[in-house]
Amino acid sequence: MGAPLSRPPGLSLLLALITGLAGGLCQAAAVPITHGVASGEIRPTSVLIWARAADAALLQVQVLGPGGDPQRAAAAAEAARDYTARVQIRGLRPDTAYRYLVWADTELLDTPPAAARQGSFHTPPPPSRPAAVRFAWGGDLGGQNICRDAELGYPIVQAIRETKPDFFLALGDMIYADHPCRAEGALGNAQIASGLAPARRRSDYWAHWKYQRADGGLQQLLAETPYLATWDDHEVRNNFGPLHDLAPGTDTGLLPAGLRAFLDYHPIAESARTPLRIYRSLRWGAHLELFVLDTRQYRDANSAPDHRTRPKTLLGREQLSWLKTRVAASDATWKVIASSVPLTVPTSSRDAGRDGWANGGDDTGFETELIDLLAHLREAGVRNLLFLSGDVHFATVLRLAPFADTPNFRLYEYVSGPLHAGAYPRDLLDHSLRPERLFLHDPGAGEPPADVADALRWFNFGELAIAADGVLHSRLRDATGRLLYEGAHRPR
Repeated sequence: MGAPLSRPPGLSLLLALITGLAGGLCQAAAVPITHGVASGEIRPTSVLIWARAADAALLQVQVLGPGGDPQRAAAAAEAARDYTARVQIRGLRPDTAYRYLVWADTELLDTPPAAARQGSFHTPPPPSRPAAVRFAWGGDLGGQNICRDAELGYPIVQAIRETKPDFFLALGDMIYADHPCRAEGALGNAQIASGLAPARRRSDYWAHWKYQRADGGLQQLLAETPYLATWDDHEVRNNFGPLHDLAPGTDTGLLPAGLRAFLDYHPIAESARTPLRIYRSLRWGAHLELFVLDTRQYRDANSAPDHRTRPKTLLGREQLSWLKTRVAASDATWKVIASSVPLTVPTSSRDAGRDGWANGGDDTGFETELIDLLAHLREAGVRNLLFLSGDVHFATVLRLAPFADTPNFRLYEYVSGPLHAGAYPRDLLDHSLRPERLFLHDPGAGEPPADVADALRWFNFGELAIAADGVLHSRLRDATGRLLYEGAHRPR
């Protein structure tokens, strides 16, 4: 048994205020955990554990590994964050399997209660070790009134669990805060209705996150699989950015409320030096460094022109500088960049302004910044580069050779989705990066899914597995787990 938890400064007063017993000692009272547990920010020697309590309490975590005393820590779950809290655990061993227990109480407890929620994770090996790694990725969950099925929930979650990933990467649109979920779904099925209107306030966004996290299958996945997430547009509203985030018919910007709610509901570490930062990286042994981008909160207006002499920015100056420096300096065998919006598939329209990197033959995308990034990585001698993207609700694989004068500089773009939302055909590609399409999986024009059972073949997710010898296997699977595509890439 480890030593009892120490009481953080000021916590006794906080708990006294919570219970209305200012100046007195709080009587211990268990508080339920309401929406599962999740781990994130996983490092060789540390992890961040997330959960939500039903009321104000101390969120308490115990982590148990092979031998030795358990690691213990706690954090306050307060109304200002919808009773969510994140607890950091340090002093772990690299490349080690752990399980953890989470509970909430108004007092610190030396022994976890029988009702404690359970989870598990495996810490990454150190960067010097050539270890195997497998992760799943995807986005677009519960959109276009294709939401939690009354009987099946989100079936694709079980298919993801069966791949036994070391972590799950969510590429955004994991809520649709601007879409309703009705009792009858767009596919004619009975659904669990959300009863929610488009979000306007932070509390509205909390409600959309709670609707998603109430799904039992998703709770299982996040309890047993570390969770690495970024956001896309529907975490706030369609095609938003800081210069176009107004609630319809108002002068109220939605980005601040949506961003804070996103952070409340995710195991993401926040730093006073870089407040509200989502972009970050994950290193897993010698073979993988994953760079997760924020393509929303720093972008220029979608409608602004993208001039060669005055390029638009999707990433913002600081994030772009970070990405260039970190990818160029990485000694990982594979450098994987996760972008919520695609590189080569034009999105939105010229009139509204392109919402992703591709210009689509006009001048309103963010293509100039992307070409500048790729040119920098080419000059730095970066090899074994792969992008993951989503947003467009179909799956495709593209090999890119963006520079005619440097044909050996090649990279891949893998697009997946939706996990469980509308599935759409879109054959149009932007040819600026000289793409070669290797695979396409969409329902085709005029062939929408007839019902949920039919839609399962179009719902999809991605899987990357790197062997100990550095060979990367890339796969796309449908919601039943059926293999749609597989590619093998040897490092160069």
